[in-house]
Amino acid sequence: MQVDNQVSPGKVPYFCSVRYGIAVFLLLCNVIIMSQRVCLSLTMIAMVNSTEPHGLSNTSTKELQDNIKGITLTTQQVIWIKWAPPLELGRLTALSLSGLLLGPCIVLLITGFICDSLGWPMVFYIFGACGCALSVLWFILFYEDPKDHPFISNREKEYITSALTQQVSSSTLIKVPIKAMLKSTPLWVISLCNFAFFWSNTFLSIYTPIYIDYKLHVDVEENGLLSSLPHLFAWIFAVLAGYMADIFQTRNTFSLVTIRKLFTSLGLLLPSLFSLCLLYLSSSYYATIIFLILANSTGSFAMGGIIINVLDIAPRYYGFLRGITNVIGLTGGLIASTVTGIILSEDAESPWLKIFLLMIANNMISLIFYLIFAKAEVQEWAKERQNTYL
Repeated sequence: MQVDNQVSPGKVPYFCSVRYGIAVFLLLCNVIIMSQRVCLSLTMIAMVNSTEPHGLSNTSTKELQDNIKGITLTTQQVIWIKWAPPLELGRLTALSLSGLLLGPCIVLLITGFICDSLGWPMVFYIFGACGCALSVLWFILFYEDPKDHPFISNREKEYITSALTQQVSSSTLIKVPIKAMLKSTPLWVISLCNFAFFWSNTFLSIYTPIYIDYKLHVDVEENGLLSSLPHLFAWIFAVLAGYMADIFQTRNTFSLVTIRKLFTSLGLLLPSLFSLCLLYLSSSYYATIIFLILANSTGSFAMGGIIINVLDIAPRYYGFLRGITNVIGLTGGLIASTVTGIILSEDAESPWLKIFLLMIANNMISLIFYLIFAKAEVQEWAKERQNTYL
């Protein structure tokens, strides 16, 4: 359905807009979500030399946080169904999700100082208090629909609603074509790449401080500083990827499927390449840091690819399918954490070689399938005229 007199994107402000305010708020929420998980990797080093009780085991704590993270990620991405104009979806999604990458940077940087000055237990109290404060603000400031928000301008409200008229009009209660979804090859390859992406991202996020301690033998404060650098660059690349993907789409530089394949390739191939460099070319202190930064940060380019590809192929079922792909991705992250821990505890000779090669193989296999089978157009089973469901 065409809508007349639509507001031009050029006439609607980006800065000081409600939709970008929501993206920044979600960024801060994701920073806190990651703080509860990533700080464990650095506090574990401080705990080793401490006689204080450690409380819950690291394994059970991380599993609980993975479950909470999965629920939160799924919920917040559904928000963009009503708040993100199609040509801004990439940058809004990337900006909000980049908090998952900026979070470790801030947390690792601060955690080292807190451990040294206040003791490692204070890390959890401080980040926990920040999470409670953000939760209260979220309940007060967020509204599900732009039409209900008291602070949004009429111009921005009209721009968002007119851009999303077709999607919003299809938001009634619908049956989910489970059988067709299970047969959808594009959906399977997106899920497979999510598994690989979360695997590598989780491994690099959690075990970077431990790898630095193993390779460079620095104190906790310096470890926190060095461990934060890869995440800072990861955040920058994530925001850049979302913006570039939208620009390519707006200017018709490439077809949409080419854009998704390009950024997915960068997000899976580059970390694998720089991980190999880290294994075989990092003989010096600075080479280790440079390759570690590049291996950890370049995966963020996937923000312009697989992370939003589900909305391309099935906008009507985005919330449901994003939840499924998140669960599959988080499963990859949980397996990565578990397998890495097992290898580190049982292999005293070359554990990091096995860990990195396993991650690289996972990335490459997933990418090959994605390049062959990925799509970016709405699938037949996801179109509104579909009326036979099983």
